[in-house]
This record gives sequence, C-alpha cells and structure tokens, in this order.
Amino acid sequence: MKILVLFDSFFGNTAKIAQAIAEELSQHHEITSERVDTANLNQLQHLDLFFIGSPTRAFSASPNITAFLKTIPVQSLAGVKVAVFDTRIEPEDIKPKLVGLAIKWAGYADRKIISLLKPSGADVILPGEGFLVSESEGPLKDGELARAATWARSLVTNFAAKKD
Repeated sequence: MKILVLFDSFFGNTAKIAQAIAEELSQHHEITSERVDTANLNQLQHLDLFFIGSPTRAFSASPNITAFLKTIPVQSLAGVKVAVFDTRIEPEDIKPKLVGLAIKWAGYADRKIISLLKPSGADVILPGEGFLVSESEGPLKDGELARAATWARSLVTNFAAKKD
C-alpha cells in the first residue's frame, strides 16, 4: 500500500506523532513522511492512504497546512482515503478556562483540515483524531506516541479488510 504522512509542526509534537505513524506502517507499506513546507502536489498522486496532521493553533490548522490544502485541485483526490490528525490541549488543561470553553465550540485543527479537503474529493474515512499535549508547546502526554501507532495500524488493517 502506498501511504503519505503529511504534517506540520511548531514545537515538534505533531512531527513526533507523524513519525510514530510512519514507523508503525513502514515495515509492510511504502511510506513517505513529509513536512508540508517541503511537500509538493505530485506526492498526492497514486496514493492508497493519506494521513495529514497539524498542530491546533488558534482553533485551526497551521497556516502552512491550510495554504497547501487550498492548492489541491478540485476532485484530484477523488477515491483517496484520508485520515486526519492533530495535536491539541484538552479543554480542561487550558488556562484561562474561558479559552477551554471556546475550544469546545470552535474545535481543533482536524475540523479545518476536513473542511479544506472537501473540494479535493478526498474520502475522509473517520472523524479526525486528536493527540494530546500537556501545554501549548508540549510535551506530548504519556502514551500518545503508542496510541498514534496503534491508531494508524488499526486504520490500515480496517482499510485493507474493506478492500478485499
């Protein structure tokens, strides 16, 4: 299976999640892991599965992820299965509490990514998955790298089962 893991990262947390996904899948699949600022649209061709992730910044995806997604031609990802992930702080961990309440209403980066993918025709296979950081700059909470690897393996296993 040909898989692309595309990501952006400010403090290294989302990059670590992307790396955990790529490492988990690399033994049995053709994996490319690419930071969005070095990616190009040609990498989106002939994919079986596309993982895309961003840190949550101001209730949204990073500016680099947003800009890249806006360049994807309409319907060019028709039929491509996509899994979306982000890194985020749990609302309970956010200070002041009012901002935590705003996040419950406004959401995280996954929502923005899914919205920006719609014109491309991509088949987003699940709601976005959020991986937790302790504070805005991290670190990742304990167990999140293992959870990312398990999530990716489960997605690929389910995807392969549905293809058969």
